[in-house]
Amino acid sequence: MMSTLELPVAVERPTPPVPESIADTGLKETFIQQLILKTIYYRGEILGRDLAKSMGLNFSLLEPMLEFFKGQYLVAVKRSLGVGMVSSVFALSDQGRNITLQYIESSAYSGKAPVPLDQYCAVVKLQKRKNWLTPEKLAEAFSHMIVSPDVLAQIGPAVNSGKSFLMYGQPGNGKTYVAESLFRIESDPIFIPYAIESGGQIVEMYDPLYHTQLDAVSDEPSIWAAPEEENYDRRWFRAKRPFIASGGELTLDMLDLAYKPDSKVYDAPLQLKANNGIYLIDDFGRQKVSPTEVLNRWIIPMERGTDFFTFLTGGKISIPFETFLVFSTNLRPHQIGDEAFLRRIQYKMYLRNPVEDEFQSIFFKQCAALDLELDHGALEQFMEYRYRITKKPMRRCQPRDILTHAVDLIEFENLPRLLTTEILDRAYDSTFVADQFEE
Repeated sequence: MMSTLELPVAVERPTPPVPESIADTGLKETFIQQLILKTIYYRGEILGRDLAKSMGLNFSLLEPMLEFFKGQYLVAVKRSLGVGMVSSVFALSDQGRNITLQYIESSAYSGKAPVPLDQYCAVVKLQKRKNWLTPEKLAEAFSHMIVSPDVLAQIGPAVNSGKSFLMYGQPGNGKTYVAESLFRIESDPIFIPYAIESGGQIVEMYDPLYHTQLDAVSDEPSIWAAPEEENYDRRWFRAKRPFIASGGELTLDMLDLAYKPDSKVYDAPLQLKANNGIYLIDDFGRQKVSPTEVLNRWIIPMERGTDFFTFLTGGKISIPFETFLVFSTNLRPHQIGDEAFLRRIQYKMYLRNPVEDEFQSIFFKQCAALDLELDHGALEQFMEYRYRITKKPMRRCQPRDILTHAVDLIEFENLPRLLTTEILDRAYDSTFVADQFEE
């Protein structure tokens, strides 16, 4: 019996094995029976092979149950498209529909058979990354942007450790861009279940907004297709390590199980969907709840590596917390919390304004990306009068913003894609507000 998934720790990427028996699934047989009936009910009629694919289980596990349902006159074979029950088309009888409607009253969940909580926890722990990041991998991930070696030297240890990370600094210096670039780091894929089950309660995990499947299986009927030789449990999907971001819209409710009364199942919170990946809290300190409330929600998960959730029924579950939390804020650290508060976040990095050489490198890189040519001496004159004399603070976003306005101007007036001092000045004036204006 495989109630707890046992995988060799030495395996670089743990692979959930294909269940060879009902016991291997970790689910009660009655649960699978109900899921079969609900799947047929929602489909109207379904080919045996497609039923197995829809549930993520081998047909050999479902066949004895279908035989039982036939004997109880709950399911009928409408027609056969080949040899064996796998090629038969099944539909519910009137009695079968009446019984299934009673099951739907308790839970309308239909889809991939869920993974028991203990099996999920075992895989999450095995998928935890340890000493996986190298300076070369980090540099490659940030090769698309201008970033100084000292910044990479601060980011590397934080990412490699997987501990919480705070980036702060003035707006426009690319904190969000830096955080999003972490998703570009080459890493091993992971397995994520479509849903998990605990005590009969279902928590849906798969979210197409955040999860990128690497072995996507078509939902189209496979009437003439031969059964595929599955090399892992298809209740899971292989995916890129997730990167999830939320900003000012974040509320505490979004960090707990969300009950869906129509289907009577739960939707996983953001940090659970991001397990074994990255969760970015952007604009930290500008949420509808205070930074203290947000951080208090995560004090125990960050310190103990375990998150806790409660069902409406009162049942509680604990799940490994293997999410790399990244906080990004434009506020000064003392504005989001005191020393004891900030100590809870393990790594901190101040993303300073770019120096002039860095600013110009960003400018040249953006020109190349936009296919713009610089007139001789135009940038030097622009920097002198717009930044050096006025002492205007430089931000990493400014070259992009100014050059975007320059392109709009060039295209509107049908001018050559040549950046002159005049065009740069006009683009600058339309990008920034004036320091003074006449009454």
